[in-house]
Amino acid sequence: MPLKAWTLSSGFEIPFSALIWGSFFLTDSPDQTNTRTPYIAGLFRFQNRFTKFILCSAFTGKQITTVMGEQALTGARMLRMPVCIPKLTRVVLSHRLRALFILACKFMSFASIMLYWRMAEDPKGRGQLYSLPVEVCCANSEPSTYAIVGGPPPSPGNLFFVETSERTDPSYLFMCSVESAARMHPGTRVVVLMKGLANRNTSLPKHWGFSLLSCFPSVEIWPLDLPELFSGTPLAKWYLQAQQHWELYFLPVLSDACRIAIMWKFGGIYLDTDFIVLKNLKNLTNALGIQSKYVLNGAFLSFQPKYKFMELCMQDFVENYNSWIWDKGPQLLTRVFKKWCSISNIQSTMSCKGVSALHPEAFYPIPWQDWKKYFEVVSSSELHHLFNNTYTVHVWNKKSQGTRLEITSQALLAQLYFQFCPATYNIMMKGSVWQ
Repeated sequence: MPLKAWTLSSGFEIPFSALIWGSFFLTDSPDQTNTRTPYIAGLFRFQNRFTKFILCSAFTGKQITTVMGEQALTGARMLRMPVCIPKLTRVVLSHRLRALFILACKFMSFASIMLYWRMAEDPKGRGQLYSLPVEVCCANSEPSTYAIVGGPPPSPGNLFFVETSERTDPSYLFMCSVESAARMHPGTRVVVLMKGLANRNTSLPKHWGFSLLSCFPSVEIWPLDLPELFSGTPLAKWYLQAQQHWELYFLPVLSDACRIAIMWKFGGIYLDTDFIVLKNLKNLTNALGIQSKYVLNGAFLSFQPKYKFMELCMQDFVENYNSWIWDKGPQLLTRVFKKWCSISNIQSTMSCKGVSALHPEAFYPIPWQDWKKYFEVVSSSELHHLFNNTYTVHVWNKKSQGTRLEITSQALLAQLYFQFCPATYNIMMKGSVWQ
């Protein structure tokens, strides 16, 4: 039976939705607030106090009983309600503006997560041209040898892309990511793991994207078998115990878990599916990118198999996991890297104990705050100057998806499609395109 309410020993019931909202107020761990300005840090400290009082007022009384249909479970003893309610009232009344601001932010955050889940799980996708032919003719390409199953297991040096939702209709940007990686790494296996294929037979869905990828002999499409991927890692127990349908952040968290498990088990290179690869990445080993002044990012990872740094990332993931807080991958990697190097701040470019953190220009030349620049017209010389020291370009799909792109224009993103994934570009030329 589904969880309905929490009942206090006094008989007072608190709806389960209220507890969700209370736990939703919890913020990042304290070490993540070190990089914020004093005012923002103070705001988050107030938010934590506010949340604790909310939860305190909810979970009070001599005993707490969980009502599940006709069954009840007895909980632990908590503080008495009269102690918490006056404190909660004083905090809220003395910080009205902050409380209102936090409530508004959390509501927007909740709404954005719900939207993200709906879009990620939507099998139809967004802005896809379903009138396109299922079969794509391969120009100047050898016959494909890729398959959904079979072949040798992944080996060190592979490139990996992962789709953790149920979608089996890759977007234009997804296709460009894989195509550009295959073109820049001839002879290197490019493995695309898709969760939506795990319950299918050995045939791929009829979609122009899979037909296009068949033009590249190095590309392989594999089902993402999560229990198998996590087996033998610290993440195995976490995955089996995770409440996938109840946890708001499970999909992005699962993506973070998959990439560090892949790097530890197989090694090679991991890339998010909203990258466009501009240069060969094989000379980068045990490396990741700096996203901004204070934070690393795991959208690009390159590590040797069984490397200790990745093992520490998995351990940190499990130790700090909280189903109601999205401890984002960038924060996890930043936290582990600081411990690995015994430092308190991230520098522009640094390397210690065999792990390199590369300058933002290497993988994130355009910050996520400036994602609209990808849809602005630029000259070819400006484009060359902008990405002169860049290996890959991160398009920030969570921000840019749904934005109309005139593929025949001189928009920055349109030029990248034309130069680095021409097969995808030719498909996009068949009609109006939404990114």
